[in-house]
Amino acid sequence: MERLLTAMSLRILVAPDKFKGSLTAEAAARAMAEGIRAVLPAAEVVLRPIADGGEGTAEILHAALGGEWVTLSSIADPLGRPVTARYLRLNAEVAVIAMSEASGLWRLQPAEYDPLHASTLGTGQLVAEALRRGARRLLIGLGGSATHDGGVGLAQALGYTFLDASGRPLSPEPANFGRLARIQAPTVFPTAEIIGLCDVANPLTGPHGAARTYGPQKGADAAMLEELDLALVQLADCVVRDLHVEHRDTPGAGAAGGLGFGLLGFGRARLQPGFATLAELLHLEREIAACDLVLTGEGALDAQTLHGKGPWGVAQLARRQGKPVLAFAGRVAVDAGLAAAFARCHAITPPGMPFAAACAAAPALLQQSTAQALADWAGVRLGSRATTPPAA
Repeated sequence: MERLLTAMSLRILVAPDKFKGSLTAEAAARAMAEGIRAVLPAAEVVLRPIADGGEGTAEILHAALGGEWVTLSSIADPLGRPVTARYLRLNAEVAVIAMSEASGLWRLQPAEYDPLHASTLGTGQLVAEALRRGARRLLIGLGGSATHDGGVGLAQALGYTFLDASGRPLSPEPANFGRLARIQAPTVFPTAEIIGLCDVANPLTGPHGAARTYGPQKGADAAMLEELDLALVQLADCVVRDLHVEHRDTPGAGAAGGLGFGLLGFGRARLQPGFATLAELLHLEREIAACDLVLTGEGALDAQTLHGKGPWGVAQLARRQGKPVLAFAGRVAVDAGLAAAFARCHAITPPGMPFAAACAAAPALLQQSTAQALADWAGVRLGSRATTPPAA
C-alpha cells in the first residue's frame, strides 16, 4: 500500500460534470485535484471536466480543443432585449452554440420568468451568424432554457415566416401560436449539418412533454402549463401541414422548451446524446484506458443520473476498461443502479447543512471529501497534509 501512495505511475482521471448552482465542471475538477494531491502527492492527475450538452459544453470544448470565441452584440435575450452573447468557433467549419447563452433562464430575474412570451430568437441569431461566417457543422447544446417556443424564434432568425389568418407576421412566442395559420419556409436554406446535443428523451407534448416536465421551473402554474402544451400542439400541427414533417414524438423533441423539435423540423437537424458526443471529441475513452482510477460527479446523484447524465456516461466507459470509479455529489440518493455503476458514491454535504451554505462551501467540501475518499480507497489514514472532511 505504501508503494501505491508514492508510485509515480499512479494516474487518476478527474472527469466531473457541473455541480449546478455551486461549481462549474472546471471548478469541480480543480477542487477534486487538490483533494487528491493532499493524499497522493506523487500521483499524476489528469483533468477532463465533462458536460452532457447543456450549460458549460462550449467552455469545456474550448478548454480542451481550443478555438476562438465569437462575441456578438445586439443578440435577443429570451424577452427580446439586446444583450452581448458568444459562441465557440472550433475551426473554420465547426461551431458550438449553447442555447442557454442567449435564451437561458440565467438571463432573467425570477420575477421576469414568462414562458408564454419567451423566445429562442437570440439562439437563432447566433446560429445564423455562425452560418454566415462559414460554419458547415453546428453543435447546439440544449439545456438551461427560459423558453417554450418549440424553436419558432430560432426558425424566424433562419428565415421562416409565421403568419396569422390575415397574412400578418406573428411574433415568435407561444402566446401567439393559437393564431398561427401558416408557416412559410425560406427559399434558400444553408447546407450545414446541425446537431442538437441533449440528454433527455421527452417528446414535445403530453404528460411527459416540454411544458409539463420543465414548465414549472420556468414560472408556469397549472393553467399556464395547459396553455403552453396546447400552443405546442398547435405548432406541431402547423408544421405537419405546411412543412410535411412530424417530430413531436421524437425522443428529445421536448428538450429546451421544444427547441429539440424546432431543430428537427426547422433546422433539418438531428439530435444525439450530448455526453457521447463530447466524450468522442475529448477522446475520453482513451483517457480512461490510460488511467488507474476515475473520479466523477455532479450536483446530485439519483435516478436521473442513470438516464444519460455525464457521470453515468463516464461510469459506462470506465466499466468497459475495467477501471474503478468514485463519484461525488452534493446529494446522493439511495439507488441500486448507482451502486452498480460506481465503486463508491460520496455525498459532500454534511447532514443538516442548509443548501445555500453548502453551495457557498462547495469547493472546500468537495476537496475534503475527495481527500477522504482517496485515503479510504488507498487504505490509509489521512496524514497532516489533509484536513479531516465531513463524513460522506
